[in-house]
Order: sequence, then C-alpha cells, then structure tokens
Amino acid sequence: MTETHAEPTLVLDPTPGKAGRSADQVARAVLRAPFQARFWKELVYVFTVFVLGCVALAYMYLGWGGGLAISLTIIGLPILALILLGGRTWARIYRALAKDLLGARLTPPPPFAPAPGLIGFLKSAFTDRASWRAALFLLAQAVLGVVVGYFVLVFTAMTVFTAISPIPWLVFHPTNVDAEGVEHHSLAQFGDFYIETWPRVLGLAAIGVIGCFLLPWLLRAVCWLHRLLSMALLTATEGDRRIIELQQGRQAAVDDSTATLRRVERDLHDGTQARLVTIAMALGRAEDRLAAGGDPRDLIADAHASSKEALTELRELVRGIHPPALELGLGPALETLAARSSVPVELRVHLPERPSPAIEAIAYFSVAELLTNVVKHANATRAWISVLPTDARTISVTVRDNGIGGVLQPAAGELAVGSGLSGLAARARTVDGTLTVQSPTGGPTVVTILLPKDGSR
Repeated sequence: MTETHAEPTLVLDPTPGKAGRSADQVARAVLRAPFQARFWKELVYVFTVFVLGCVALAYMYLGWGGGLAISLTIIGLPILALILLGGRTWARIYRALAKDLLGARLTPPPPFAPAPGLIGFLKSAFTDRASWRAALFLLAQAVLGVVVGYFVLVFTAMTVFTAISPIPWLVFHPTNVDAEGVEHHSLAQFGDFYIETWPRVLGLAAIGVIGCFLLPWLLRAVCWLHRLLSMALLTATEGDRRIIELQQGRQAAVDDSTATLRRVERDLHDGTQARLVTIAMALGRAEDRLAAGGDPRDLIADAHASSKEALTELRELVRGIHPPALELGLGPALETLAARSSVPVELRVHLPERPSPAIEAIAYFSVAELLTNVVKHANATRAWISVLPTDARTISVTVRDNGIGGVLQPAAGELAVGSGLSGLAARARTVDGTLTVQSPTGGPTVVTILLPKDGSR
C-alpha cells in the first residue's frame, strides 16, 4: 500500500534584495566606470554597429533597389529572395556582436527550411518571418546604429579631446584672429570668449574629464536600446521556441529509443544468448552421454540451472523496457522502486485519474534515475517522492533528498555535467513536460517534473 507521509516543507533562506546604493557606492561606480572592460566593449560595439549599419544600408539600398528594378525579369524574384534571406546572415553577425561585447545571449530562430523546387524556395523565402524581422532590424539600425551611433561617437571624440585639450593647446599653439585682427592663443572660442589662458584651458579640460566619467552611462543607455532591439527582432519567437523544443524532444526520443535498442541487443547477446548456447551444449553432451550408456543427470541439472538464470535475465531485461509493475499503475510501480532503494524513501502518490501509459513510463524511469543519482552522488540519508495532480491536465513528480546539493553550477545556473538531468529534461520535453531543479550547495536537492496526464502533443 502506498505510504502517505506528509511531505516535508522545503524552507529556503530568503535571498536579500539589493538595497539602495549609498552616495559613496554611486560615486565609486561612476569613478570606476571608464576603467572597466564593459565600457570599452560597449564603445567597440557602438563603433562596430555604426560601420555595419552603413554597410547594411548600402546592402539594403542596392539589393532591394536592384532587385525591385529587375523584379519583372526571370532572375528578379530569386535575387530579391536571396537578398531577403541574406538578412539571416546579418542577424547572425549582430547576435555574435551582442554576445561577445554586450553579454546578451540571444536564441537564434530555427534555420531556413525551403520547400523543394524553385517555386517552393521562393514561397518559403518570402514567407520566412526570421528574414523579414532581420530586414526590419537592419532598417532600425539606420536610426539607432547609424544616426544615434554617429552622435555618440562624435560626443565621445569631443569629450576625450576636451579632456586632453591642454596638450594640443601647449604643443601646437593654435591661434584665432578676432574681428579686430588680434591673435589669440586659443584652443576654442565661444563668441568673444577665448580659451587662451591656463585657468580657462584647465577649466575646459575639467569639463571634458567630467564628461569622460559620464560617457560610460550614455553608452550603457544606447547599448540597452540595442539589446532591446536585438531581443525583439533577432531572437526566436514563442512559436520558434516551440518548434525548437519539439525538434529537440523528437531527437531526444529517437536517441532514447536507439540507446534502449542497443542496450537490449547487448544484453541479449552477452547474457541470455550466451546462456542459451550453454544450455544447448549441455543438452547435446547429455544426449551423447545417454547414447553411450552414461549418466547425464549432472549435465541436465546444469542445463536446468542455466535455464533459470536465463529466465531471470529475461525478466530483468523486460522490466528495463516496460516494468511489469506499471501494469498495476504508477503508484505500485514506484512502491517497488522505493522498496529497492538503499536510501530510505517516503512515497506519496495521489492520482485520482490514471495517466496515460506513456506518461507513467516517463515518470517511472525519471524517478528511477533520480533515485540512482541520490544513492550515488547526493550523500543523502533520506529521500522523498511525491506524485500529485497540479490541475486537471498536469501531474507533478517531485524527488527531494537531504544530500549535499550542488547539482547546479553556481556561476551559470546550468545542470552540472554528468548529472543526467539534462537527459531527463529532454525526455520530459518529448511530451511537452518541464523539469526544474533547486539544488543549492549544501542541499537539499529538489527536482520537479511537470507532465501532462494524457501525453498528447
């Protein structure tokens, strides 16, 4: 009978929120900003997208203009299609820049998959949303990358030049002549006001130095707009992500079935087949001994023992493909798993309606692998399993242990290599399920898998 222990409450230490920065912290941030790598990366990014924006405008003007001009000819439409698809290449370039210089991770859309034939190719090209979004991005770069970028770069150059203005004023000795013909040793003038004395030159330089400390924040604002534009037009849409997940889920299902077939083939070849050969040889020797008038009982006994071992191996093999316990339902099958575990397990299963066989199999094998991880890696003394409905169409499978945790890499928040959880996540995605992990260093580890009850796609 399924145990119904109350599941322990998971209490996590609250993460303190970011308190308001003091004036001293703000001042240090402002003073450090021009010397941080982020400032120089963002400056390189703004300069690069300004140059790329100019080239992209020429590409759009010549490509679309030339393509439309000859669109009535045979090669006009294919040229327009290629120019449109070229936006995908531009998108890859901008995504790489955003990743390397802005630290933005942008999920690319699915690759272009044209229909067969020229008509199919043209239809696919002109209906490719990723290409149209990339073209819109290039047009937006005409404003953000070229116009805004130009003013930012000019402001940057003027700010730096103003900050170092005493050097050219002293070395090159610039002069300005006023309306009365009087020469002034002046670097700049504002009406009748000439920057021609050391106090004035140093005052102008001070303004430039202040501008240098404010410049990183202007660049951050501009790069923030670039990130928003890139995220809006260069990343996969919700529909694209759905397609990618379905493709990954399908590939995971294919890989899983292939691995299962190879395991079954290996187990049959190395185990059961070898025992059947041994049985056949023993029976053949017994037949020869009997024909010679000898006593074949020891050989028959060996063959009988081998046949029992072969039956045991076949049962284990069948259990690995589809556990017989699942015929009675997910609850009894998980009871069997919990009873076999070397770590004490508390099980709680409450399913008013039985899920589909595919969902039960995924839940069973996922729990089996998670329990294996608990035994091998968690250094846990206890584990808890719960299978509960979350709503009318979804069930939640949760495995918790009191081990050492650390399944997630602290820096990236990614599944640790070799944890096996990435495979479980892929298996869950085959039926539109999800897997989430909470595993701070020191524990506990909580793995939750949400699965649809019917497993329909």
